[in-house]
Parts: sequence; C-alpha cells; structure tokens
Amino acid sequence: MQTINVTNFECETGNYHTFCPISCVAWLYQKIEDSFFLVVGTKTCGYFLQNALGVMIFAEPRYAMAELEEGDTSAQLNDQEELKKICIRIKRDRKPSVIIWIGTCTTEIIKMDLEGIAPRLENDLGVPIVVARANGLDYAFTQGEDTVLAATAHRCPKRNISKPQYREDVVDTVNGLEPNELKNNLPNSKIRESDKNYLVLFGSLPSNVASQLNLELKRQSIDVSGWLPSQRYTELPSLGEGVYVCGVNPFLSRTATTLMRRKKCRLIGAPFPIGPDGTRAWIEKICSAFGIEPCGLQEREANIWDSLKNHLEIVKGKSVFFMGDNSLEISIARFLIRCGMIVYEIGIPYMDKRYQAAELLFLRNTCETMNVPMPRIVEKPDNYNQIQRMHELEPDLAITGMAHANPLEARGIDTKWSVEFTFAQIHGFTNAKDVLELVTRPLKRNFKLGTLKQNVLLRQKTNH
Repeated sequence: MQTINVTNFECETGNYHTFCPISCVAWLYQKIEDSFFLVVGTKTCGYFLQNALGVMIFAEPRYAMAELEEGDTSAQLNDQEELKKICIRIKRDRKPSVIIWIGTCTTEIIKMDLEGIAPRLENDLGVPIVVARANGLDYAFTQGEDTVLAATAHRCPKRNISKPQYREDVVDTVNGLEPNELKNNLPNSKIRESDKNYLVLFGSLPSNVASQLNLELKRQSIDVSGWLPSQRYTELPSLGEGVYVCGVNPFLSRTATTLMRRKKCRLIGAPFPIGPDGTRAWIEKICSAFGIEPCGLQEREANIWDSLKNHLEIVKGKSVFFMGDNSLEISIARFLIRCGMIVYEIGIPYMDKRYQAAELLFLRNTCETMNVPMPRIVEKPDNYNQIQRMHELEPDLAITGMAHANPLEARGIDTKWSVEFTFAQIHGFTNAKDVLELVTRPLKRNFKLGTLKQNVLLRQKTNH
C-alpha cells in the first residue's frame, strides 16, 4: 500500500471521543445470520448494549453478555469453566454455526486469555469460536467490525489460483484428448473461467446494498466471488495467493493487512464507493486491476448527479465541520465537497494513511476540481479545541457524535449524528441520495425555524 503526504494532517490528544466499538454487534449479528455474539465484559457493557440496541427489542437478537463479576476479576473463578457453561447453553438453545467472543476494556485490563481459552472450548463443544477484541481502549467506534473481520479472515478456506487448475476427476477426456494433452490443447476460455478474475469484497453491508454493488461490477463483466463477512459463516470465501480483495469501508485497515500478510491476497487500493463520484472511482480501479476497460460509468454517474439536483441546491455553498466519530469522515467529506459544500475540518478518530491513500488522493483531486482549499484533517481531535475553532468558523452544520449534539445545538450550531451515517445505506450509486437526505434534514429544519421566527416577529411588529 502506498502512502500519501497530506500537508493539512494533524494529530491532537490521542484520545478516542467516540461510540464504543462493541456496538459493532448491532449490525454484524444481523449480517452473519448463523452466528452468535458473546460480549465478555461488565454490567456497564451490558447497559450500553441495552441502550444502544434497544431499538431491536422486537427482534430475536443473537448476542448476549458474559458479565464479569467480582469473583472473575479477582481470579477466584476459572475463566474457562465459566465461559464453557455459557457456551454450552448457547449451543443448546441457538445452535449457531459460530460463536464470536467480543473482548472489552475489562478483559484487556485483567489480561483474560480469550485466545488461549477459545481453542480448548472449541474442541470440547464442536463449534468454531472466533475471538475479536473490540475494547474502547484501543479501538474507535467502527473498528469493532474491523477486528471481527480480521479474526474471521483466519477461518476462511485456503485458495491458490496463481496457476491454472484442472478438474481431471470431473473431465477425463475432451474430444479424445487425455488429461496431459488436454492441458496443452485446451483454449484459454476453457481454463477455469472462475479463476481468471477471482474477487472478494470485504466490509459489512446490508444484503440489498451488497447486491447493488455486485450488479454494478457485473455490468463491467466482473463477478464477485464472495464477501467477507458472508451471510452465513459456513459460506466464507476462499482466500489465498492470486485472490484480489477490495474494501468498501475506510475503517478496515486491520482486515486489509490480515488479508495481504496472512492470506497473501492482492489488495486493490481504491477510493470507497460512497457518493456517485466515489462509486465510479471504486469500480474503475477494480476494472483496472483486471485489465478491463470500464463501460458506461461516466453516463451512469451523470444520471445520478442529475437526480440529486434538488438536494444540491440546498447544500451548495453551505459549510460543514466534522468532529470525528465513525471513521467514515474522509469519504463523506469528499462527496460533500463534490456537492458544492465547504468543509472546514475533518476530524477522524483513527486513520491508516496507507489503506486510505487512494481516498486521500481522490479528496485532493476533488478539492482541485471544485477550486477549494484542502480541508484540515485532524486525527484523534481534542473536542475542546474543536469547539473553539467552530466558534471562529461558524459552520452551518456539525457532524458529530451523540454526546456533543445537544450542547452544540444549545450554542446555536446545527448538528447531525455521525452514527446515523453508520447505520444508513450510503454505498453505491443509488444510495447517494440517502447521504444528502441526512445532511439536508437539519439544514431544512433550520430554514423552516428561521422562516417561522421571521413570521412571528413580523406579526408582532404589525400588531404594534
């Protein structure tokens, strides 16, 4: 992965002012349909999950808490035996294909050896146990998904397609040729068509959004061979030398590193498919990796921009300030700049500049195209300093974590929760409208309130 020099890149406090990463359970347990997530933590973790995932009370959740009591933290109880009791109940009641343990801050502090316990219990129970650490000490909000996918990648079956492979057990002869003669005489089109462009995409997306991206690549004659995560643990994609992989989210750097170093895959470094501009660039980069000339992408992008005209009129010339929460900030900011917005600052909890190199370069090119300065990028921003800068800049909108929304609103700054972008469908051509819907909603509300206030003042003057 190449690096890029970003002149406006800064790093402040080193603290994560974000949502807790164990919340990744909220979308991952729905995506991996035959899984069960077990969060190993304290009552505080349980309270957080109850509140954060309270909207799903009518669903049948496949996650639970293994609450650490005083006997656990003081080493009076045997960790393996206690976890075994819980996992036996999970296997009996839910019959999952995989149990995923989510480590928390407490398991880090007391040095619980989850990776050592898991293989022994896996042998006893006969159910795969994947260990992922999603503690808030080391990881920001969406990096919880990153640790789960990196751990899951180790369980993917091995595949090596660096050399053509032949199914001699299926086809013994073709037109009277023996297997050895067949290898020398079979046309290239007959040599394992599926091995030519073997592509695996990684990142958790709703099934309908994943299908949309599959279809967009299909239009370019590229078949997606699998997704990580897959809808079922038993259908994990094969990985190995010669397999191309490409991410759909900017916070999956650990997964990308695991796929390259441990599974020997070839990473396609591309901007991320957020907004019509990002989606086109993402598809073009994949096509380039396979030596395919993209067809009809510019027209496809132009049609999407044309359908967004009403939203573009609202955001054009408006300013936005990203405080930093979900690590999607660079991609969303790049799209909003392309929409005509002014981005003062992009706060982001953590950024791997190698993994996001293509996105950062795309951001710079977008700023040059729109003739606007490159925004300041601040990793691990200090919220106090950010508020001071907001007072000076007076942005029209702040995209922020939930903890700061109400205080900022009280200070007269319109806000949008960054967590909404995490749970919304924002990838691909057809979902660009949803991104702008989220951004324009507070701007419309502010406009209506301003108009209402003016009408009230006008009436008061008329009555006097």
